[in-house]
Amino acid sequence: MTKPPALHEGRTLILGPSQTGKTRRTARALESWIDEEGTDGVVVLDFAPEFERDGTILGGRLDRFTTIPDAVWYGVIEAHAPRAEGETPEETQALARENATMARQVIEACPDPVAAFVNDATIPFQHDSLEPERLTNALDSADHVVLNAFESEELGTDDPVSRREKAVLDEFRAWSDRTIDLG
Repeated sequence: MTKPPALHEGRTLILGPSQTGKTRRTARALESWIDEEGTDGVVVLDFAPEFERDGTILGGRLDRFTTIPDAVWYGVIEAHAPRAEGETPEETQALARENATMARQVIEACPDPVAAFVNDATIPFQHDSLEPERLTNALDSADHVVLNAFESEELGTDDPVSRREKAVLDEFRAWSDRTIDLG
């Protein structure tokens, strides 16, 4: 297997619109780490919703692209896609709040990682009831972190979820050592 470039040390943030390979690239980085370092201390946090729109699945978990070994701590939520699923602003906010509630429990249960891989990292923070520092603090002990996140205007820009997501992305950029833009 070929190593994905620039994903083996520090904190990497992978950004892009839907269907650009963010999850697949994160899965390759996970596989590469496990091949080289094993599963000790590996944490996977999977916040990705799976939502079908016009015959295409948006989002998707890492386990669609790789097998997560049993020895890896795997925290996953049954996430919503608030902007795609919500029919009203109130419903969109309620779905985002529910994601935050589910993610808080997973993040709090997460052991201190040596390496962490986070799929769809902004989903839990699209509602202001959960701060992104909750995640970054949980991952601070890791030598190696790969996060991916949606970045695009295709789902909107001027609604509370989109504005919040943009602010969270700015925080993740500042926390990361490098950003890979697939857009």
